[in-house]
Amino acid sequence: KSREGDPMIKARIRRIQREMANKRMMADVPTADVIVTNPTHIACAIKYDPKTMAAPVLLAKGADAIAEKIKELAREHNIPIMENKPLARTMYKTMKIGQVIPRELFTAIAQVLSYVYKLKRRTKL
Repeated sequence: KSREGDPMIKARIRRIQREMANKRMMADVPTADVIVTNPTHIACAIKYDPKTMAAPVLLAKGADAIAEKIKELAREHNIPIMENKPLARTMYKTMKIGQVIPRELFTAIAQVLSYVYKLKRRTKL
């Protein structure tokens, strides 16, 4: 039993690792192109640079308080927030942070990014 380690210490290590992962994830949010929400409980940050990426990537995702923090950071950095319940739920449930968007979501993501790019062009005019 002593080989397994103290459960309290192991729990503390896991908590610290989660906190560090959350900080890294939140640091990436300001670089996102769009935040997709459901709109109340889930937020997913997407980035796509066609010059350097083969496909869009999930930068961050969160539910409840973390989702609110993602949306708050998006507002601070003028990142568009779009409501798409099915897409937000699917990404939140099936994807890992840093993962390339799977082929079955390409069409939905392409529609979202197309809308965002049109918005950005309009605001530059």
